[in-house]
Amino acid sequence: MSKLLALETSCDESAAAVVELREGRLHVLAHRIASQIEEHAQWGGVVPEIASRRHVEALPHLIDQALDDAQLSIPDLDAVASTVTPGLVGALMAGSITGRTLAALHDRPFVGVHHLEAHLASVHLADESPEPPYLVLLVSGGHTELIRVDGDCSMERLGRSHDDAAGEAFDKVARLMGLSYPGGPAIQDVAVNGDSTRFSLPQGRVSKPGGGFYPYDFSFSGLKTAMLRQVEACKRAEEPLPLADLAASFEQVVVDVLVQRSLRCCVDQSLSTLVMVGGVAANQRLRRCMHAQGSQQGVAVHLAPLAYCTDNAAMVGAAAFQRLHWSAMCGFSSLQLGVSARWPLENCAPLYQSNPPF
Repeated sequence: MSKLLALETSCDESAAAVVELREGRLHVLAHRIASQIEEHAQWGGVVPEIASRRHVEALPHLIDQALDDAQLSIPDLDAVASTVTPGLVGALMAGSITGRTLAALHDRPFVGVHHLEAHLASVHLADESPEPPYLVLLVSGGHTELIRVDGDCSMERLGRSHDDAAGEAFDKVARLMGLSYPGGPAIQDVAVNGDSTRFSLPQGRVSKPGGGFYPYDFSFSGLKTAMLRQVEACKRAEEPLPLADLAASFEQVVVDVLVQRSLRCCVDQSLSTLVMVGGVAANQRLRRCMHAQGSQQGVAVHLAPLAYCTDNAAMVGAAAFQRLHWSAMCGFSSLQLGVSARWPLENCAPLYQSNPPF
């Protein structure tokens, strides 16, 4: 098996890609995305009903374009993959039904992919792919997690956010500052000329029931509240918002928390490699700081290529190949496999069994 069509529709990005495994390396032969950002921006976030409709409209054209780019047709492919969990149920159904239908019509195997596993696999689309074991910082709009990967599709979550994900915090803080959606790129652009030390902001920690703190967990709700108070203080004083300094201070504290706790977890786990994936992994300040501090602590840092940090179909193809080629324990998915809004990353194996879990 060497080539497959991959589909991604878990949220507000419709995507299709053709991925090839050649001489032990993954190659993206075609990669198409239809973004819904402008349509959802007027609401300040994703509207599930709108997202589902747009996926249904966009997918046929995206698939045709991806196949044309790759100069292939469905019979030239060995399998079809799509995201089946987690995500917005209606959005997931658009991609899953399309993928399963194509697989059935052309007698090709179907691979149902976990969205978070796809993000983890995106690092294997880089020129230099890390070998397990390693620690992954998955940092996106919906997830902020530290996951140990030991090979053979074995994963263990060691840290997580207890409230907002980092990307969600970026969106909410951008909104209260009057910046555009999505908040990550908007804050990054404004922060370039700001003073990151002007405002003292909290590095949220999560208390243990018996005392102390969870060393690798995250909390961004207190930081979000602190930003709200800074904005309100400026408004009460009838002063113009120092947007650049506010943005830089917020961005820096998020970066500090992510970098420090990730590297501490890596060192404590005796791991010499850290992988960073997800939409927030595209943040330039985060990428610079993680590389610099990782080098100081003897930790090699691998980043997903910028083009594959946000939701895309190439990473879905990478995850499908990882399941099919890098683990003898995994097979194809059943055509009866449905979709689920939530499913634990550590329990992906049932997605590849004859009796699907949903």
